[in-house]
Amino acid sequence: MAESTRLWIANPLAIFTGNAEDARGGLVIQGRKILELVAKDQEPAGGWDERYDASRQVLIPGLINTHHHFYQTLTRALPAALNKELFPWLKTLYPVWAGLEPDMLSAATELALTELLMSGCTTAADHHYLFPAALEEAVDIQVEAAAKVGMRVTLTRGSMSLGEDQGGLPPQSVVQTEEAILADSERLVQRYHDASEGSMVQIALAPCSPFSVTTELMRDTATLAKQYNVRTHTHLAETLDEEAFCEQQFGLRTVDYLESVGWLNERSWLAHGIHFNDEEIARLGSAGVGIAHCPSSNMMLASGICQVQALEDAGCPVGIAVDGSASNDCSNMIQEVRQAMYLQRLRYGSSKVHHQHALRWGTRGSAAVLGRDDVGELAVGKQADIALFGLDELRFSGAHDPLAALLLCGAHQADAVMVGGRWRVMDGQPLNIDIPALIEKHQAAAQRLAAKVG
Repeated sequence: MAESTRLWIANPLAIFTGNAEDARGGLVIQGRKILELVAKDQEPAGGWDERYDASRQVLIPGLINTHHHFYQTLTRALPAALNKELFPWLKTLYPVWAGLEPDMLSAATELALTELLMSGCTTAADHHYLFPAALEEAVDIQVEAAAKVGMRVTLTRGSMSLGEDQGGLPPQSVVQTEEAILADSERLVQRYHDASEGSMVQIALAPCSPFSVTTELMRDTATLAKQYNVRTHTHLAETLDEEAFCEQQFGLRTVDYLESVGWLNERSWLAHGIHFNDEEIARLGSAGVGIAHCPSSNMMLASGICQVQALEDAGCPVGIAVDGSASNDCSNMIQEVRQAMYLQRLRYGSSKVHHQHALRWGTRGSAAVLGRDDVGELAVGKQADIALFGLDELRFSGAHDPLAALLLCGAHQADAVMVGGRWRVMDGQPLNIDIPALIEKHQAAAQRLAAKVG
């Protein structure tokens, strides 16, 4: 589509804008941005050149995934790691993940992003913290794979410096020196981070967790992030074991620890954020710390239920994340939005959590968590990131509210997805990815990785 072309996404069956604006007549896209919202029973005021008939589809902003581990698609449903809580689960998988090689990570990243894209996701954050000797340029590999798929990404330069010999969880083979971590973090920010409107790649700095890095690395990472004005990310308060570890290792609860290392600020976002008390939630909200809610992972590992409404009421941006595909085994973002709705109903009640709340968490809320104001809603001037879902499957027959049906009836695949004004999925299929070839390549990599540890 030419940059000057005005494309009218016309008369959707239902629409969720992420705001209060009336766009029941659809929207007009020109170039990379949304040019106009069209009211019900109206045509575009500025005219149009091409028309896409959305009358049988539900239109929403592209979904935004705030926390993932793309490499973990290689260890889905691994028998040795089944039916465990977080710490024993990690201890089982760390030796497997230590065998990652560049081609394996490339296949895993491409597959995870393609799976997300097909589920209506247009922006994804990945937390990669494994840098064995053969994989020192892991984030560079991910940048290349993301460009191939055509999705926006926030790629975090993760790190682990506290190995088993120093009282941490990971084996020594996957930890790095603080000097190496900080030097590579600076290199990646300088080379790839694009803070401009509509950027396709952003970099954040992401020590894995308090039980895998030193206090000094946490502090130095915060200093480096402030210097370059990039975001910081880590796992925090995922399990009670983690809380106990922090108290034993540092003499502090997790939020106190976060403050002690200079992370209690609006540049930070946390994966999981389950085990906070009321006073800690108030402090997190006052500081503007973001939370990536990972419902499926939290259920799979029996970690607990994030207090989403309390965190939002306190001032925390809250988004949704599929988390790693070994603690979820699925990288489907529209399904994750559904899971978030149901899990939060379990905490707050069915009358307090609506489908619109969950859709907001997965779009505008997730955008805020990643520090982006150019995506996450359908509004004039925003990036043209959209997802269209058809309701022609058996699961939707008899549904009376199309928007509610998207979650209640369990949508799992988008008909069409656009990123920055460019179609990336049409008729349910990605336009530039050979799915059978990708599966073959990825499956071979997964088998080879597992075979390394017998």
